[in-house]
Amino acid sequence: MMFEGLLPIGSVVLLKESTKKVMIVGVCQRGAGDPDKIWDYSGVIFPEGYIDANKLFMFDNEQIDQVFALGYQDQEQLEFKKKADAVIRDMKG
Repeated sequence: MMFEGLLPIGSVVLLKESTKKVMIVGVCQRGAGDPDKIWDYSGVIFPEGYIDANKLFMFDNEQIDQVFALGYQDQEQLEFKKKADAVIRDMKG
């Protein structure tokens, strides 16, 4: 993947061993199954979007096979990205 660090909200990706695209809707996410695990992202299937909580996917950068679209980026998002990248880096080592 060419992008360094976390992708912005709204990015559309394809996960490895998947045939359905996913749109990123959250970063630095804690999953319900393991409260100590911090995932890089939460996402919903694309183009359908949010259906219900059972269709919200947690995944990490290394699971992304292809990036189809980058989400919106502005100064506020770039500042947030710096903080979120640091949190992920500190938590994952």
